[in-house]
Amino acid sequence: MPMILGYWDIRGLAHAIRLLLEYTDSSYEEKQYSMGDGNVGTSVTAPLPKHAPMPGHLLLLLQAFRSWRCSLQVPEPWHGVLGSPGAQLTCVLPTQLPYLIDGSHKITQSNAILRYIARKHNLCGETEEERIRVDMLHNQAVDTCDELARVCYSPDFYLAGLPDKLKLYSQFLGKRPWFAGDKITFVDFFTYDVLDIHRIFEPKCLDAFPNLKEFMSRFEGLKKISAYMKSSRFLPRPVYSKMAVWGSK
Repeated sequence: MPMILGYWDIRGLAHAIRLLLEYTDSSYEEKQYSMGDGNVGTSVTAPLPKHAPMPGHLLLLLQAFRSWRCSLQVPEPWHGVLGSPGAQLTCVLPTQLPYLIDGSHKITQSNAILRYIARKHNLCGETEEERIRVDMLHNQAVDTCDELARVCYSPDFYLAGLPDKLKLYSQFLGKRPWFAGDKITFVDFFTYDVLDIHRIFEPKCLDAFPNLKEFMSRFEGLKKISAYMKSSRFLPRPVYSKMAVWGSK
């Protein structure tokens, strides 16, 4: 039975998950939801499952989402998707997008989903040194992703400090082909997504870092990733939801 990935019909928090699912040849289906225009009284426009939720988590929406979410006219909670009477949920927060259903496992939180898929395919690092590098970079990449998201949902200044942020990634990668070492891990999927969003935001931002550009090309050259990016399933944009001042189209 294929896994089910549920998320908005945007790139957002699901992009690295989709890339990892494709790379690992995982059997999955997507259930995508559409969002209104963010005005008061708007509602989710795609048909949602019975008892669908008001989304309780989107890190990418940050401050804008707190005031906006009250206008969503969607019944609570997610029980029609992630649970049923007597079902045992893997997570204790069944109120979020994205979600992943894999048999009896029902998971929310994008990074928990990413790690779940990675563990199934031994993509979390094989040595302790690799696992340490994976964990450190993953947390750093999450911070970088959130910082850009705050800009894209509010008109704050960001570009001035971007070279210094990217320099850290370049130094961490060094001459390695992948961020943990010689073997690809799930953090390469997440970091590729973060760097690619920044490249869309500022096309020349990686020009000063040849090793990061080579990493991007190396990742995009992976056979399964290349095939996915050429397919109709690939969803590079919109990066964010309709409330963002950048990346919503």
